Amino acid sequence: MKLLPKTKPKTPWQTTNTWKVMKLTSILVIALTFQVSAAVSSQTITFSGRNVPFKKVISVIKNQTDYVFFYDMAILKNVKPVSIEVVDVPIEKVLEQAFAETAVTWIIEGKTISFIPKVEKLKQSANLSLQQNIVKGKITDEQGMPLPGATVLVKNSTKTTTTDIDGNYTIAASETDVLSFSYIGYATKEVAVSNQKTIDVSLKEDVSNLNEVVVVGYGTQRKGDVTSAVASVKAEDFNQGQVKDAGQLIQGKVAGLAITNNSGDPTAVTSIKLRGNNTLSGAYTDPLVLIDGIPGALNTVAPEDIESIDVLKDGSAAAIYGTRGTNGVILITTKRAKSGEIDDVQYTGYVSTSTIANKLDMLSSQKFRELYPQYDKGSNVDWLEEISRTPITHVHNLSMRGGSYKTSYAANLNYNSQQGIMLKSDNNTFRGRIEINHRMFDDKLLVKFSVLGRENKFTSTSDAGSFNGGAYWQALRRNPTDPIYNADGTYYQNKDKLDYLNPIALLNEADGNVKTSEIRYNSTLTYNPIKDLTLNALFSYVKENRATGYSETLQHSSATVYGFPGYSSISGFNRMEKQAELTAKYDKTIDKNKFSLLGGYSYIESDIERSNMSNYGFQDDYFGGWHNIGAGSALPLGLATMGSSKNHANLISFFGRMTYAYDDKYLLMASLRHEGASQLYGTNNAWGTFPAVSLGWKITNENFMKNQTLFDEIKLRVGYGVTGSQPANSFLGVALLQYGDFALVNGQWVRTITPASNPNPDLRWEEKKETNIGVDFSMFDGRLSGSVDAYNRNVDGLLYSYNVPTPPNLYPTIVANGGTMQNKGLEVLVSGVPVQTTDFEWTTTGTYSINSNKLKSLDGSFKTQFDYFDTGNVNFEGMTTSSHRVQVGQPVGNFYGFKVVDVDEEGKWVYLNAAGERVNYDDFAQSPTDRRVIGNGLPKWYASWINNIRYKNFDLNVNVRGAFGFQVVNEARMNYEGTQNGYADNRLSSVNDLVFGKALLNNTIAPQFNSYYVEDGDYVKIDNITLGYSFKEIKSSYFKSIRLYSTVMNVLTITGYKGIDPEVNTSGLNPGVDSRSRYPTITSFTFGVQAQF
Repeated sequence: MKLLPKTKPKTPWQTTNTWKVMKLTSILVIALTFQVSAAVSSQTITFSGRNVPFKKVISVIKNQTDYVFFYDMAILKNVKPVSIEVVDVPIEKVLEQAFAETAVTWIIEGKTISFIPKVEKLKQSANLSLQQNIVKGKITDEQGMPLPGATVLVKNSTKTTTTDIDGNYTIAASETDVLSFSYIGYATKEVAVSNQKTIDVSLKEDVSNLNEVVVVGYGTQRKGDVTSAVASVKAEDFNQGQVKDAGQLIQGKVAGLAITNNSGDPTAVTSIKLRGNNTLSGAYTDPLVLIDGIPGALNTVAPEDIESIDVLKDGSAAAIYGTRGTNGVILITTKRAKSGEIDDVQYTGYVSTSTIANKLDMLSSQKFRELYPQYDKGSNVDWLEEISRTPITHVHNLSMRGGSYKTSYAANLNYNSQQGIMLKSDNNTFRGRIEINHRMFDDKLLVKFSVLGRENKFTSTSDAGSFNGGAYWQALRRNPTDPIYNADGTYYQNKDKLDYLNPIALLNEADGNVKTSEIRYNSTLTYNPIKDLTLNALFSYVKENRATGYSETLQHSSATVYGFPGYSSISGFNRMEKQAELTAKYDKTIDKNKFSLLGGYSYIESDIERSNMSNYGFQDDYFGGWHNIGAGSALPLGLATMGSSKNHANLISFFGRMTYAYDDKYLLMASLRHEGASQLYGTNNAWGTFPAVSLGWKITNENFMKNQTLFDEIKLRVGYGVTGSQPANSFLGVALLQYGDFALVNGQWVRTITPASNPNPDLRWEEKKETNIGVDFSMFDGRLSGSVDAYNRNVDGLLYSYNVPTPPNLYPTIVANGGTMQNKGLEVLVSGVPVQTTDFEWTTTGTYSINSNKLKSLDGSFKTQFDYFDTGNVNFEGMTTSSHRVQVGQPVGNFYGFKVVDVDEEGKWVYLNAAGERVNYDDFAQSPTDRRVIGNGLPKWYASWINNIRYKNFDLNVNVRGAFGFQVVNEARMNYEGTQNGYADNRLSSVNDLVFGKALLNNTIAPQFNSYYVEDGDYVKIDNITLGYSFKEIKSSYFKSIRLYSTVMNVLTITGYKGIDPEVNTSGLNPGVDSRSRYPTITSFTFGVQAQF
């Protein structure tokens, strides 16, 4: 019997500039000197016993090794007790001795020991081929890696064999036989022999396998035992191409998780919303992101260094995280060190370029000159072309994993250099991570230590610290006949027009960058003092520093147009976060009863320091700027701005969870978290309690389902959980003070101190109470599987700023709990394998989710004067107006403005007033009471369709997704379809389209926010097409495998929307506005390689 370790799927690696590599790898080099062996050590057993039951033998092996067992209880039912006496003997020898006289055999795959019945193996003889055909072949996984120890069985016979270390097999079979290929964790495949002499098979991981492990709060569970709404996406299923962060890896793959990528800015991150809006204001809205148990962000870890992403969607799953779990929990697991793993080096790299996905059809200089000769300045300039480019992005990732059973390691180095489609927009990130695991004290203690370092730098062309969106807006509106420069070489500016700036000057005469350095230390101690008891201690320390510097020269528009000579600013951000978690877990199985108890304590402490300064009035561009910010003349005049702040926060938690399963049919999970946070310091409710319970029923394990063959699995789930939301601001329970105006006291001007807020001792958490009912199913031997979830979540005690009288109050507003909000929805995921043969396989997955949101109340202990408030804004020539209204009885996201239904013969608007009557433009009072709901910016439902096709060595992935049931405010049309007199800006070509098909818009009408510019936003996107080719049999001593691939992202958008892209912001209370200054979305083209050495 051979020890056959399972090979691992390939990953990537990346290179970088030499000095940067040395900086990031210094941690790796130092850490690896701590004795990391490259050999795979076989574990040994010491035991003596006579007439020992097999269950005792298994228990001994489990206690002395880290192997897990996989078998059917019926296999050992008739096995007699054995006698064993071994001292420091390898595990495979122990198994050979134990099973020598039994009808059971065994297979070791990685750290899994499987028991199977002994069958008559193929006898290799010279004359066998005269009676039957000899069939040969190779069994691999989807990435082309061999599967050693895979089973090949002639169906309806006892003839079987297993693959060797390279995945090769040989077996005798007749033309009428059917071969069955199987491997633990993979779906079984059957192939008719026919006249084939060679049958190569690629096995796919069994997504319906009940033993698949998913990550849940503070641990893992078998997929078949999960009773909450949990989604898991593995690395092999991630989206490929020019991916920004972890969110984009799983876009379209998790039902109910709305991931929006609405900007081509390389510094932008994806926006995530799970199951609708859950707050009004004053509370965090993003999901909790944990990276190996430590809070982080979607862009903290390199996408190429992620092993899996698990999403806790419902309240029963997220309640174990208490006040941080209301918006869902995203658990990111990095590629970890594993004991006894074969040394593995992998590289992934790609180069990518991009174009603007959809350009607005603005007038060319020639067309503009024909239509508006009075504004002709004599030049021919494509302003968008002048500020854009063909960008190049390249990413390199190098990973190494290996070691021995005692000591193992994983290391990753990543360099990501992105150029934006716009000039002076970029993003460069270096990341390095090292993890070392070591077993000691007779393997009872496992010590894990990891360090992750990240350094990020990007160019800033705005005081906000990123690309200046105003440059894009100015390029669109700029008269295409305007010159770029004056005759003397200075930038041409038209100072007579409001906010009419030269976009090239905005970019070229701005200089700035943002640098971020982050280091994360993480150490875990896992101790097993006795059987079934696991003690775990996690300690982490995170330090992040960000420095921003920005300057505008004397040729910048701020100086030449607005008279602020040489503006500069600097800012600093420093964050420190410490975390300690102690847990104890006890697992026990007694007959048909299996239970697990978890108890824990968590402490998180954070400090955030901020500082900023701005100055202007520099005499020249050589001695000024943000590197010499004190040289500006505004500082001695008292006109410079300066500020700093520090915030300290603590979160203390006690938590527990129990899981119970009876006879692998009836499942129970219950959890409780008791938590206190410093944000509620000074209140009577600093501590909150968050319970959860969920039940599961595996119907297919019932006796009355044993004889049916349609369903592999049916599991019903029902769960209820309570989570909370932390206030975004601290010290809301106490009175705060601030500096006010100056007052003359005894002949001197003295700065006054005034109240900054009202204290609210009754402030508490926002509480979300959620019920979830779901079903998981698998049919036709895993060929069809999926899940359906329905949920109802109610948020009580919404945080809201209420107006209060002064006096008796010290301040005119107070933050208090009041109001309720409801979200209801349905989520469906269905996966199928329509075709599955040796050379061709097609798997397809569809998701669907629908959400209904309603604000049920605004009042609590404090009352509002109105049952609504206005928020958001839209921008048009020289004006800004609110765009949304949040109102009781209505969903969040409603646009609120004037309703137009027609134009008259003169091209003037015809409105619908509050009474529902048609009113002409000249008679319309434009009263606030005439505004009404004119659309909603939140999609009501999302859908996706993902297809993976494999033909021999080729693989093709096509992802399609869409959003439906929402509207978008088109700011571009509102600004650039105007025909009013004196308007010298460029216009859209649609300026000559008849409004409502009747007349051109009257040239006396200024831009206005009304329903005519609110468009249907429904869209379907072909989001990702990836074509790859794998070289599976490489005759090289250097390479184990190579895969080449190409990807196109954001391929095609099918929509009736007239703007650049209907995929716009869906976060907050004012979603659905397509801003005129929005960085345009891109279509990217990528070529990449994945190599394993």
